[in-house]
Amino acid sequence: MPDMKIRVPLLLAALAIATSVVADDDPRHVRHELMEGVRDAAKPVGLMLRGEAEFDGEQLMQSLMVWQDAAGQFGGLFPEGTESGMDTEAAPAIWTDRAGFDAALAKWATAVDAAIEAAPDTLEAARPVVGPVFQTCKGCHDNYRISDE
Repeated sequence: MPDMKIRVPLLLAALAIATSVVADDDPRHVRHELMEGVRDAAKPVGLMLRGEAEFDGEQLMQSLMVWQDAAGQFGGLFPEGTESGMDTEAAPAIWTDRAGFDAALAKWATAVDAAIEAAPDTLEAARPVVGPVFQTCKGCHDNYRISDE
């Protein structure tokens, strides 16, 4: 019997670890975490664009690189069967208008790439290339994200 007292907690711990690994691999979880990173990268850039923070070209480029990485991964994180659950904010339109969703993501990726290519080193240089990045973000959110408000 003493063996059983050890085995049950070990089994429960192993089950908990396996469950968390499966949850971490779930596309809904991965896309959520990816968008959290996008949001976090947008905050300092937004502050700079509004004149609430000093322009920092290095921070801007770091944010743009986060967005480029997300743009490269995001489209593949919406397979059939992930339309609901895990408090997803993905709108049904992603699956009913997949071509539109893919086009919106491509537009965002293109805007990010253009901003990186421009490598703005002043706020004045950043505004015209970063503005389209935020506009395409908003466009995608307007059509393909369920608002929590």
